[in-house]
Amino acid sequence: MNISVYYSNGKVNYNKGSEMKKPPLGIAFLQGQENLIDGDDLKENLDKIRQKIADLSNVKNVHFLLGAGASSGAIPTMKEMVASIDSRLLLPPPPPPTFPTIPPPIPSSTILPTPFVATTHLQALFNKIKCSTKDNLEDILGVLYSRRAYLEGSGDKLSGDYYETLPLIKIIESEMFKQINIDFNTGKSQETLALYNDFYQKITLRNKDLSRVNVFTTNNDLFNEKALDYSNINYNNGFGGGLDRVFNPARFNYTFSRKIDAEVQKYEPLDNMVYLYKLHGSISWRESKNNSFFQIQEVATKHDEDVPNDNILIYPTPLKQNKSLGSPYSDLIREFQKKLLQPHSVIFVIGYSFSDEHLNNIIYQALASNSSISVVVFGDYGDKEIFKVNDRRIYKIFGNVANDKIHYFKYIVDNFLPDLEEFEDINLLKKFMNNLADEKNKAKGSK
Repeated sequence: MNISVYYSNGKVNYNKGSEMKKPPLGIAFLQGQENLIDGDDLKENLDKIRQKIADLSNVKNVHFLLGAGASSGAIPTMKEMVASIDSRLLLPPPPPPTFPTIPPPIPSSTILPTPFVATTHLQALFNKIKCSTKDNLEDILGVLYSRRAYLEGSGDKLSGDYYETLPLIKIIESEMFKQINIDFNTGKSQETLALYNDFYQKITLRNKDLSRVNVFTTNNDLFNEKALDYSNINYNNGFGGGLDRVFNPARFNYTFSRKIDAEVQKYEPLDNMVYLYKLHGSISWRESKNNSFFQIQEVATKHDEDVPNDNILIYPTPLKQNKSLGSPYSDLIREFQKKLLQPHSVIFVIGYSFSDEHLNNIIYQALASNSSISVVVFGDYGDKEIFKVNDRRIYKIFGNVANDKIHYFKYIVDNFLPDLEEFEDINLLKKFMNNLADEKNKAKGSK
């Protein structure tokens, strides 16, 4: 169904089959379905967007949802990963195992070896699923996970279909690991990492009376962790421990504080601290047989290492994967749901295309039950439900300025996100002026 946007009397409308009309000045700033762009002064309207984001950044609970668009350029897109898997499946297959002309009889107690599966069979299966899923790698993996679960549940673990499914899943997961586990020393990686550094340096320092920022991401890469470590910003991602960092969802209720009085038990929260929730897992997470309640471990991951034998916890299609219903995915989803229900909240959605229906429903539920939440969507997603709803708590920002797209992560960080250190300077000046006024009043009273 072709749904597009046109503008009339300051309103944005969605009309089936109509042609897209360019928004005024090439940019759109919508509250509900009302376009807030006024007049033909581009700078003035960009300042209006910037001011609204600054105002919303000062509410009590600030959340960010970062999708694949935040790391685009440094991390291959899903379509590029599909192409790399195609190339891998086109490689000459390994030679089949050789057997004697007359094989000896096999005792009944012997476990049969895993049957050899020709690469052409895997390629045919991959192409078949690609056609039905429109080359969407997330959906391809979802189909394969469901196929594996069905064959295991129906007792067909010795069937040819099962032995086609397993190696194809392994090939896709290993290719994803290689593509996501990038070299951070390349020029493009350094550029993206610098952008993440700027992002965290801008959002971290907040007034102590406000909650620490929550960053939710569907990305499996390590840009968030690298930027936080580089910027010396404390972060809580649910893992803790010394040499063995294990997952414990209770840690999301912890905060980092410092003692402000040596003789009294008085503490204040650290300025530079954020909460990080990786909703689709991470290439640095492994299933581990340790003695913790949650057998999930975070390990240091190097670019040049081989694909680990341990199960890597990445969820490109979490809703369709059976194991995603357990920890840590269910715990992370629960935190996402809980945070969006907090009063006086705002969530900034950047680089996320609303492709995960589970996350979408949580956002919709928050809008239905939390009257004080605001949702700011950067991007043009006219075919998504959230763009069709006329709700003034939903802001949509997109468009072009010269050669830049204002809804891209780089433009948002460079131009829209307020530098909270500026607010610190303003607060210091206000504090000085108030103190000075108090002293003057005291001096007048003593005369």
